Amino acid sequence: MRVTLASLLAGAQQARGTAVVVDVFRAFTCAPLMFSLGIKASILVAKPEQALALKQQDPDLVLVGEVGGEPIAGFDLGNSPSQILTKPPDFFAGRVAVQRTSAGVQGALAALEAAEEVLLGSFGLARATAEYLRRRPPKQVSIVAMGVQLERPAPEDEWCARYLAHLLGAGDYDYHQAMREILADHTTQKFLRREKAYYPAEDPILCLQPDLYDFVLRAAREGEQVVVRKVAL
Repeated sequence: MRVTLASLLAGAQQARGTAVVVDVFRAFTCAPLMFSLGIKASILVAKPEQALALKQQDPDLVLVGEVGGEPIAGFDLGNSPSQILTKPPDFFAGRVAVQRTSAGVQGALAALEAAEEVLLGSFGLARATAEYLRRRPPKQVSIVAMGVQLERPAPEDEWCARYLAHLLGAGDYDYHQAMREILADHTTQKFLRREKAYYPAEDPILCLQPDLYDFVLRAAREGEQVVVRKVAL
């Protein structure tokens, strides 16, 4: 199994084999959290208008996402794991979510054009994803850190990608250095300083928890939609 690391949209577009698209803050922390709370699938869309059109057809859909970090008018939730946890236990049960975000979702959609398989990546999914890959294993694994708005690398994504590679036997991982760099960077500080209401301080705490889940999330085309489903180990 050959493991490569890449970043941003270009990395997703060049992914080969099995691509793991990493978005720690916050899309692919929100996704497994919603699955653990009971959603049966999620749909990835590039534009808010696509999500709103789907909601018109099926009012039971849960729209989750952001544009430039900001919540989207007409959506049920922003791109926030702590906001997801404010919902009652049965809110997500049996429903389908629709996600639109500026980095992770865009990266997954781009990777689907190039890779044979696309998995969603975050700290919470890391060990399960590594186990899934070890059991297969594919010839090529492309781990892509999506960064901030696809514009610059983000330390939480870069370190999560390195952690996953480490679990696959491809490189070292220094937990303490990872936390130093992640906590010091503006991508985390904007939450901790409570600069804006839609960047709650609780989100980084949830996003940086490792190895929470015993399933992986795989995105694939189903007809005209890109659907994410849970794959149990």
